Order: sequence, then C-alpha cells, then structure tokens
Amino acid sequence: QVQLVESGGGLVQAGASLRLSCAVSGRTLSMNAMGWFRQAPGKEREFVATSSWGEFYADFAKGRFTISRDNSKNTVYLQMNSLKPEDTAIYYCAGSRATGVVTVRNQYDYWGQGTRVTVSS
Repeated sequence: QVQLVESGGGLVQAGASLRLSCAVSGRTLSMNAMGWFRQAPGKEREFVATSSWGEFYADFAKGRFTISRDNSKNTVYLQMNSLKPEDTAIYYCAGSRATGVVTVRNQYDYWGQGTRVTVSS
C-alpha cells in the first residue's frame, strides 16, 4: 500500500508563487511515475504535470510550474510561479505503476487527499 499526503496549499494573490509537497510512504518502489492533477469547482480533474522518464507538463503549466522529486525524502514537489486566478483548484498528488509518460487520470493507482490553492485577483 502507498500513502500520499499533500501540503503547501493556501490563499495567494495573482503573480505569487507556491510550492506544493507530496510526502510518499509505503511501497514506494512499486511506483514509476508521480504526477499532479487539479480540480477546479464544477470542472473535471485535469492533468498538471508528471515525472517519470523526465518531466511532462500540461500546456497551461509549461513555463510556470515545475515538478521535482527528492527520492532521499520520498517527496514530490510542484513549484508554481506566476499564479493566476484560473489556477484556483484542489491539487492532487498521484502515483502510478505504469511506465512511460503517464498523463491520464485512470493510469494512476494512488491518490492523496488534495490541497486547496486559491489565487485572488
């Protein structure tokens, strides 16, 4: 079993930065890819970024968000810069046993409880 716990969300103004963290515990060796998704009110959960064979980002995240992994701490990060009001959402960390670039929600096996990010204008 794998447990994922996100932290770092909050309320910020447009243009600010936040760094989200995802602490991973349990059978971490079973996971190949780690990713971040987000879900805004009234919308579907959408892909943000993944780290497996390199990093891959959704178009809206390119140039502003950076995913990274610290294997010594079993932690995954999402650095978010130049935040916009449309980035307001609950952000979820996820782990996948699939190989390759994993961007599809149903390819992820483990999920955290989410951390809320609110960006005011």
